[in-house]
Amino acid sequence: MNYISNEIINYINSIYGDVLAKSYSELINIQPAQYIRVNTTKITPENLRKALLNNYGITSEHINNYNNILKITDTQKLLGKTLEHILGYYYIQSLSSFIPPLVLNPSENDIVLDLCAAPGSKTTELGEIMKNRGTIVVNEIQSDRLKPLVYNIDRMNQMNSGVIHFKGEQLNTVYSNYFDKILVDAPCSGLGILQKKIEVNDWWNIQRVKRLSELQLKLLVSAIKMVKVGGEIVYSTCTLTVEENELIIDKILQKYPVEVVDFDPKIHYQEGIIFYNGQSLNTSLKKAKRILPWEVDSDGFFIIKLRKAGETEVPYKRELQLRDVKLLDSSDKRIKSLLINMQKEFEIEDSVLDLYRYVLKSSDIYFVNRDWVDPNPGFFERIGTRFGVFDKNKEIVLHTQAVQVLGNFISKNIIELNSSEELRIYLDGGTIKSFSLNKGQYLVKYQGFNLGTAVFTGQGLKSQFPRSRRTQEIYSEF
Repeated sequence: MNYISNEIINYINSIYGDVLAKSYSELINIQPAQYIRVNTTKITPENLRKALLNNYGITSEHINNYNNILKITDTQKLLGKTLEHILGYYYIQSLSSFIPPLVLNPSENDIVLDLCAAPGSKTTELGEIMKNRGTIVVNEIQSDRLKPLVYNIDRMNQMNSGVIHFKGEQLNTVYSNYFDKILVDAPCSGLGILQKKIEVNDWWNIQRVKRLSELQLKLLVSAIKMVKVGGEIVYSTCTLTVEENELIIDKILQKYPVEVVDFDPKIHYQEGIIFYNGQSLNTSLKKAKRILPWEVDSDGFFIIKLRKAGETEVPYKRELQLRDVKLLDSSDKRIKSLLINMQKEFEIEDSVLDLYRYVLKSSDIYFVNRDWVDPNPGFFERIGTRFGVFDKNKEIVLHTQAVQVLGNFISKNIIELNSSEELRIYLDGGTIKSFSLNKGQYLVKYQGFNLGTAVFTGQGLKSQFPRSRRTQEIYSEF
């Protein structure tokens, strides 16, 4: 049996009292409910619910007020091992974590920043809300978290993001009064997710909380300077401390031209705290939402929405060392001639390829939705997702990511796998020897899924499924 440290319990008790502190302490030995966010750019919630039940025996139910969230209603352990999961039909995500992007609610025309993005649950949700249109700038400072972030962007086939690697608290020296909407899902002390991350128990103390709050304040100030006047910011944390939440917003309201915007999270919540340790805080903090884990069968969260009401000072403009990167329309002569042979091989209409812009990067080609814009494309680690690579003849070999996006528009060189054993071989990156085909590259399908690419050689159909995805065990007995 796990126990919560006295320091944490005493802190929770100081805010909520004995009764609620007891409710919090009981969480540690309760298995949290599982939820999934349906990628509605690929499948409807009802069709996914039926597929999980019929193919894997996973039972789920719809959640009131949230059309694209399913609650898993059994202890099924296959949830992360389904074909639908690895192909980005859903994201395993807590109910509370799902709310901040909905509150931000960007449109298809917005320029959006996700300031602290990894591992990508909220980034990919923003992309789905925007229907893979508009522009999302995705920032992550921790190098070891960039890989899972990019993995999830690719897995969910997000087509409107560009990834940067920069200190969020200094990013306002690159962008000023630029974004329509910004999400600041700040790094925090994690008291809302203790039942999932018991290691928080080992290091949590009020001194560390105060150090974190200094960073959180800097991140939010940076966001305020980067958003346009009239633009909106959602600040959220998965912790329950006042130091990382209301006290930060109170400082912001004293110094910066922002106002608190009310919203309905459509889930049980407590109002924000306006009196703490003998100190009265700005009364508009009542519009903040505290989601308590023992009340919602999900993570604890703090969420507040702000609107920039006036100008802020323009910081000095940082001189950037930019890569030589250009976004090319499909009609650009530098890309059009390269697309011709691939286009003929798969019979893809011009109108489909016209929906994207292309980035040439050494021997690689990336593509992103045509609406994506940024004044400094050379600032990005990556824009969009992989389209393909050049072979020795300077012809494009299409990447699996590309056919997962374009598969429904491909009408030639399509091969359908016949069994779960062939599926297993393909997902493991092997060679399927049961086919006799013309040499060339193929779109590989299985029971309606666009899996990826393969090339037929003299030895058989060689999988080109990305190596980064082969490490995940897939349950395929259906």
